[in-house]
Amino acid sequence: MRVYLLRHGQTAWNAQGRYLGRTDLPLTEAGRAALREADLGMETVFVSPLGRTAETAAVLFPQARQIVVPDLREMDFGVFEGRSWRDMEDFAPYRAWVDGHCRGPVPEGESMEAFCARTCAAFGALMDQAAASGAKRLAVVAHGGTQMAVLERFALPRRDYFSWRGPLGGGFVLDGSRWSTDRILTVLETVRYTRGEKR
Repeated sequence: MRVYLLRHGQTAWNAQGRYLGRTDLPLTEAGRAALREADLGMETVFVSPLGRTAETAAVLFPQARQIVVPDLREMDFGVFEGRSWRDMEDFAPYRAWVDGHCRGPVPEGESMEAFCARTCAAFGALMDQAAASGAKRLAVVAHGGTQMAVLERFALPRRDYFSWRGPLGGGFVLDGSRWSTDRILTVLETVRYTRGEKR
């Protein structure tokens, strides 16, 4: 099975370097225009409940039926939401979070542990379902955090969470042939479904 784990296109806060988690921002005009059809012939694509993933999936997979998976949503950044690191250089809760390698609880938001647990459980259930049905391909359009959580937990080669963020409008193609026996995914390539990119 080939697994396409993709990230949504550009929003205004992505362009501005702001933390974007629970806020349901649309794609920018430039972000939407940059996307192109993935041309994979997918019949179904799984998305998070945030509109930016549905918008992206509609361009990448225009013929596909979208299925919303609530727990694939991005991390809840609580009081950091909508702010950039520059805005928070002197904000004590942010400094404490960064000094803890961004793994502690976010005030009024989620901890990385809680976020990774829910995201990986949701993704794992999709993989189990796809493997049980004999599916040849699985496509997920979600978030940078979703990619990082899933790949840190399940992917080979083993890498740290923060090294896995894929490009906007792109992500990773994974080999899922070892999922049923070992719950392992092997990274095959990074892809971009944006104009001017070959893949």
